[in-house]
Amino acid sequence: MFDVVIKNGLVLDGTGSPGYRADIGVRDDRIVTIGEIEGEGKTVIDATGSVVTPGFIDLHAHSDLSFLIDHNADSKLRQGVTLELVGNCGMSYCAPLNERTMETYEGWLSRMGGDRSNGEPGWTEFGGFLDALSDAGSAINVATQIGHNQVRRAVIGADARAPSYEELEAMRRIVAEALDAGAMGFSTGLYFPPGYYSLTDEVIALNQEAADRNRLYSSHTRSESDEPPGLFVALNEAIEIGRRTGGRVEVSHVKAHGPRVWDRSAQILETIRDARHDGVDVAGDQYPYTACGTPLSGAIFNRWAHDGGRPALLERLGDADLRQRLRAEAEYAMFRFQGPAGCVISGYDPNHSLEGQTLADVSEARDADPIDTAFKLLQDGEVSVVLTSMCDSDVETIAAGEFISVASDGMSLRTEGPLSAGKPHPRSYGTNARFIERMVLGRNVVGLEEAIRKMTTLPAQRLGLKNRGRIAPGQYADIAVFEPTAITEHATFADPHQYSTGVSTVLINGMIALDGGVPSGTTGGRVIRDNAG
Repeated sequence: MFDVVIKNGLVLDGTGSPGYRADIGVRDDRIVTIGEIEGEGKTVIDATGSVVTPGFIDLHAHSDLSFLIDHNADSKLRQGVTLELVGNCGMSYCAPLNERTMETYEGWLSRMGGDRSNGEPGWTEFGGFLDALSDAGSAINVATQIGHNQVRRAVIGADARAPSYEELEAMRRIVAEALDAGAMGFSTGLYFPPGYYSLTDEVIALNQEAADRNRLYSSHTRSESDEPPGLFVALNEAIEIGRRTGGRVEVSHVKAHGPRVWDRSAQILETIRDARHDGVDVAGDQYPYTACGTPLSGAIFNRWAHDGGRPALLERLGDADLRQRLRAEAEYAMFRFQGPAGCVISGYDPNHSLEGQTLADVSEARDADPIDTAFKLLQDGEVSVVLTSMCDSDVETIAAGEFISVASDGMSLRTEGPLSAGKPHPRSYGTNARFIERMVLGRNVVGLEEAIRKMTTLPAQRLGLKNRGRIAPGQYADIAVFEPTAITEHATFADPHQYSTGVSTVLINGMIALDGGVPSGTTGGRVIRDNAG
């Protein structure tokens, strides 16, 4: 007797091999049999006309707080996602927590729409955060990383300086303790302060802790554009960190950001491929959109302006002489996202009515200069934006790269409740559906078998997971069932809070989490703390 039998489906096992007809038998949380099954199942799923694949692994997500606010993970589950890796871009805002980092945690909680009265953390260290995630429960699996920016902020604050020997050792201890507690990687956001202020040697010293434990190093590199130090200098820094530590390197959301570096995507892939041929275990991930999402302050100001944190930035904005320098830099930076019309406000606590409007719309309504409008918005509160900064040809070239995983750079959200706030990038609701609908069926960038590999075995290998990401006996039963031509992305930039459709059934650890395209309400997801998955 099986707990679940999936019959008559076309099995795409995640390796990129051609599909084959077979039944799948699941007992407890594992796949136990693949072939023609005569035995009975407590639940039988008829997959006639559908493909049966491993559940999708989102290697780059920012749902650290989402699961504590709402465990349903609907926006990802409905696309077939069964595991998210969070704590990316150096932003593990939930831990460690001390007097230097609590403000960023509370700010992030507020922007997520969380209730502060229910959001008081009962932990300070990373292990406590993992326990809280486990206690909260989740519809999908979650793995975590310890973020460099949070660690640096906890020890040094927001200052633009190198750490002392004692401070570096303190950061190493925090990273090591987080990894030993179950963090599956170490991430950097070297594009953002205070991570930007670190030297490469600092990152190498900290990442050595991850490499020695066979854990992933993922990096939002210092630049993805013409912004100093430049796209290829930043990319080669990530590669050199992998070379020096001997660990796995994941280049986050690979892109050519801004017209000044458009048409260089093939060179990006060539640089990574050459490093792989030299023995560096480096790969990347991508979301299949021509727009990115980021804080407005990071998009228009160079990093010197952030030295000392937000209070220091606001003080500089109020200085007439420095304001002129900031204005010149902002004017130069705006070319990367095609000016005020290419900048959409996605989150703004002081005035939610501005969400969904472009910077051009707001400045016109105020009869003000767009740069002055941007400065005023930032003085009044934090601003999240979606920027149109990439071109279709680059996105497609990168999407075809054999070592590029599909990843959202988004969050697990819902169309109702606190997680429905703002006008976020639609990637949180549509990344996997869009890749199948657009890159496979629409434009034939890759075949379906290769697309599934990019969403399953490839990210599982990058994360070092041995028992997830494939359809094979002994693997955990994270499984998606869908008819490829039925997959549809509904989320748009104007109306992002819309679920993708087309996935009919999802199993997570052997439990049916999506049935007939509707979440079952189970919380069978687990916090993944080791390479056994």
